[in-house]
Amino acid sequence: MNIFSVSEITKYIKQLFEYDSKVSSVFIRGEISNFKKHYSGHCYFTLKDSNATIKAVMFKSRAQFLKFEPKDGMKIIVGGQITVFERDGQYQLYANQLVPDGIGELSLAFAQLKEKLENEGLFADTLKKDLPVLPKVVGILTSATGAVIKDIMIVAKRRHPGILLKLYPVQVQGPEAPMQIVHGIEVFNELNNVDVIIVGRGGGSIEELWAFNDERVVRAIVASKIPIVSAVGHQTDYTLADFAADRRAATPSQAAEFVVPDVRELYKYVSTLHNMLESNIRNVLQHHFRRLEQSTLNRVFTYPYEVLADRQQALDNCMQRLEQAIKVIVRDKKHTFTITAEKLAMLNPLAVLARGYSIVHTLDGQVVKDTAALQPGQKIEIVLNRGRVDAEIIHIQEEHHGKS
Repeated sequence: MNIFSVSEITKYIKQLFEYDSKVSSVFIRGEISNFKKHYSGHCYFTLKDSNATIKAVMFKSRAQFLKFEPKDGMKIIVGGQITVFERDGQYQLYANQLVPDGIGELSLAFAQLKEKLENEGLFADTLKKDLPVLPKVVGILTSATGAVIKDIMIVAKRRHPGILLKLYPVQVQGPEAPMQIVHGIEVFNELNNVDVIIVGRGGGSIEELWAFNDERVVRAIVASKIPIVSAVGHQTDYTLADFAADRRAATPSQAAEFVVPDVRELYKYVSTLHNMLESNIRNVLQHHFRRLEQSTLNRVFTYPYEVLADRQQALDNCMQRLEQAIKVIVRDKKHTFTITAEKLAMLNPLAVLARGYSIVHTLDGQVVKDTAALQPGQKIEIVLNRGRVDAEIIHIQEEHHGKS
């Protein structure tokens, strides 16, 4: 009887899995559950159907190339190999490839990124900038050898030969394309040498247009201070750059029409404004001329002396009323003054003294009103109408209302 250790039997079982071609390279359809992306970049999840489950892992070396974000409940097809994780003694699926079941990987990635950026508000109308009415310089981000630049040049030259075009050549597909497009937008913004930017390429498959669905490109378009027109693909092609741009053109030729004004239409517009200005000035002058004619017929201008005579007479009347009012006021004030002076004279103590009365003071200046304030031998001062008398109290006799 052979006795194995746990490690030995587990290793043996693992070798059975590795030598079995049916599980060493397999594709399994199922639903994702318990999905978790570790900080290391590895992805752990369970693949299940209605009757069974299997643990699965996709390491960072493979997960970093995923175009979409796996989520719980998503139907997928996983390619990889089944082997045994010796530490736990469990078999699990090591995933090398994840493909959405029933929908293309790029289509799913497009929908997920669009929802994410839309929730951030990057496609909001409030962020859209107005295109300049008459730009002096137009910046173009596209391939230097493609048909896009030729189409834009033909339309721009036909519409307004005086507008300058500046090309920043970039790759429009492939892994290097997104960063080249982002760098081109940043360069135009740093130099600030163009008034508007056209970002575009011709039509193609979703894979060929994928550079314009890159999150870095979308954020660079939104961050641009210079208005951007997206002209990617044909009329039926939509990319995330179209949603982020300030204006979306169905084709590069239409983008040139949006950006470059037609010089003939401008001439018509300026001529119309010129005619309107002349007409308005003529109407204003005629209006003021009629007002001037009506004013010259006014009596103020035809008989100015009559108007002055009426005003002079009115002024004389006002002066006369003013003089009368002043006389009345002065008379009333004099009368009031006389009455007040008489009242003051009646209250003047000197007038009382003139009638034979006098005022008695003690030496400390107190007015004597009652004999109770005096004592025999006390010296007093008597104020007469003319002069003062020093006296001494010899005898005091009290008297109440004429009775001793």
